[in-house]
Amino acid sequence: MNLSDYTKEFKYNWQLASPVMLGMLGHTFVSFIDNIMVGQLGTAELAAVSLGNSFMFIAMSLGIGFSTAITPLIAEADAAKDFINGKASFKNGLFLCTVLGILLFLLVFFAKPLMYLMKQPVEVVELAIPYLDLVAFSLIPLVVFQAFKQFSDGLSLTRYPMYATLVGNVVNVILNYLLIFGKFGFPEMGIVGAAYGTLASRFIMVFYLWFVLFKREKSKPYVTKIKFFVLDKLMIKKILSLGAPSAMQMFFEVAIFTAAIWLSGLLGKNPQAANQIALNLASMTFMVAMGLSVASMIRVGNQKGLKNYVDLRRIAFSIFLLGALFACCFALLFFAFHEHLPKLYVDFDDAKNLADNTEVVGIASKLLIAAAIFQLSDSLQILVLGALRGMQDVKIPTLITFISYWVVGFPISWYFGKADAYGSFGIWLGLLAGLSTAAILLFIRFNYLTKRLILLHSKN
Repeated sequence: MNLSDYTKEFKYNWQLASPVMLGMLGHTFVSFIDNIMVGQLGTAELAAVSLGNSFMFIAMSLGIGFSTAITPLIAEADAAKDFINGKASFKNGLFLCTVLGILLFLLVFFAKPLMYLMKQPVEVVELAIPYLDLVAFSLIPLVVFQAFKQFSDGLSLTRYPMYATLVGNVVNVILNYLLIFGKFGFPEMGIVGAAYGTLASRFIMVFYLWFVLFKREKSKPYVTKIKFFVLDKLMIKKILSLGAPSAMQMFFEVAIFTAAIWLSGLLGKNPQAANQIALNLASMTFMVAMGLSVASMIRVGNQKGLKNYVDLRRIAFSIFLLGALFACCFALLFFAFHEHLPKLYVDFDDAKNLADNTEVVGIASKLLIAAAIFQLSDSLQILVLGALRGMQDVKIPTLITFISYWVVGFPISWYFGKADAYGSFGIWLGLLAGLSTAAILLFIRFNYLTKRLILLHSKN
C-alpha cells in the first residue's frame, strides 16, 4: 500500500475524533483551571486535590473503562443495521453502568481512612477528606454519562457528548470561581467549593446529553421507552465479558499514575504538587490520543460488522500514523516549554510561599522532560488498545497492560523514585518504561490478529 492509502483517511478520522478530543480536552481543561484556582490557595491545597483525585482516578478508570464495552457493540450493530441488538446493548449497558457508579461511590466513600495509613502529609489528608466526600458522589452521574457517551460514539454521533461536556465545564468553572473564593456573596469554601462545582456539572452533563439524543431522529428510539429493569441475560453476559477486561485495562494504567501521586506524597507536599502539575499537562495531550482511540474503536467496530478485514487494518494504521504525528508535536512542545508551563500553576507574587512555589516549578519542569519522551508510546498504546476493543479483543490486552505497568513499570518507579535515588524523576522513569512496553506488546498483538483474520477470510 502507498502512504496515500493511509493519509486519505485522515480527514474522516479527524472529523470523527475531533469532537471526542474537544470534549475530553474541555474536561481536562477544567481540571487545569481547577488546579490553577486551587494553586492560588497554597501548595497544601493543591496537593490535597491531587490526593483526593488519586482515589477518584482509580474509580473513574473502572467506570469509564467498563463503559467502553458499549461502543463496539453499538458500532457493529449500526453497521449491520441491527436496531434490536443495538438497543439491547445500550439498555443493558446503561443498567450495568448505573449499578457500577453506585458501587464505585460507596467504595471511594468508605476508602477515605486509607489516606492516613499511606503516610501522606497530615495537613494534606485533612484538606482532602471533605473534598473527596462530595466528589465521590459525582461518580454516579459520571458513569451514567459515560454510558450515554459511549452509546452516542458508537452511532458515530461524537459531537453530542462534546457539547454536553462543554456545557458541564462552563458550569464547573463558574461555580468554582464563585465557591472557591466566595465571590458575589457566595460562601468562601476553598477546595470544597471546587467539589460542589464538579458534582453539579456532572448531573447537568447527563441531562443535557439525554435531551440532545432525544431530539435526534437517529438516536431517539434508543433513548426512549427504556424498560430499565427488563434485562437480557445473554447481553448482560456479553457486556460484562467485554466491559470487565476493558475496565481492568484502564485501571492498570491509571493505577500506576495514581501510584506516582502516592509515591510523590512520600517525598513531601512540594514533590506531590509538582507531580500534579506535570500530570495535568500530560493529561491534556493524552486526551488527543484518547479522541483518536475512540475513532479507532468506532471505525474498527464498523469494519468488523461489515467483515472487511483488509480495510479494518488499513484504517487502524492510518489512525496510528495520525496519532504519532500529534505525539511528536506535543513532545517538541514539552521540550521547548518545560521550564515555562509549570509557572502557570503557582503565584510567584506570594512572598510567603515563594520558596515552596520555586521548588514545585523546578521539580515539575524536570518531569515534563520525561512526559515529552513518553508522548509517542503513550499515544500508540491507547490507539492500539482502541482498535483491539473495536475488534472485541479484550482478554489478552488486559494481561499485556498488567505486565507492562505493574511487572515492568511500577518496580522501576518504586526503586528509582526514592529520595536518595532520582526522586520524582525516578517515579516518571517507571511510567515511561510501562507505557513503552505496553505500546510495543499491544502493537504486536494487533498486527498478529489482523493478519490472521485477513488470511482466514481470504481462504473462505
